[in-house]
Amino acid sequence: MSAKKTLILNKEQIHQKSKRIAYQIIEDNFDEKDIVLVGIAERGYVFAQRLQVMLQEIAPDKNIILMRITIDKLKRQLDASIDQNIHNAEEKVVILVDDVLNSGRTLAYGLGLFINVPLKKMRTAVLIDRSHHSFPIFSDYYGLKLSTILKEHVEVEFEEHDGVASDAAYLA
Repeated sequence: MSAKKTLILNKEQIHQKSKRIAYQIIEDNFDEKDIVLVGIAERGYVFAQRLQVMLQEIAPDKNIILMRITIDKLKRQLDASIDQNIHNAEEKVVILVDDVLNSGRTLAYGLGLFINVPLKKMRTAVLIDRSHHSFPIFSDYYGLKLSTILKEHVEVEFEEHDGVASDAAYLA
């Protein structure tokens, strides 16, 4: 990665965009009792944890279930695991959460875990959508759509995961 990084979102902007995503999720699922957030390890799970807290503040009457998916992103076939029984998501709204959507491969692998699970609906939420989709995967909820060139990299840093002083997203 190059040494030069350009700040694209600071801590306050990340919080504002996360809050907006949380409100959109509630608006789109107003009649639902249960919403399942499935965070893709590592930073997608951190983002899902934050969304869970915001959703519980906005709509305390809803049951916000949090799951964690671990995916081997380097393999060309689906190699993933989930931290609880996948059938806990049956007949519920599932929102697959990641920090950055680039090619769509990671989200496609995440969706693959739920292919044989009867769901009410499945949506995706990302903090940053880079719009370089190689797969027919799109963000239903996003904080920022960003046009970049392929050689650029988007890096999201969360205080609790990366040990940094403040949340930030950079273009490198």
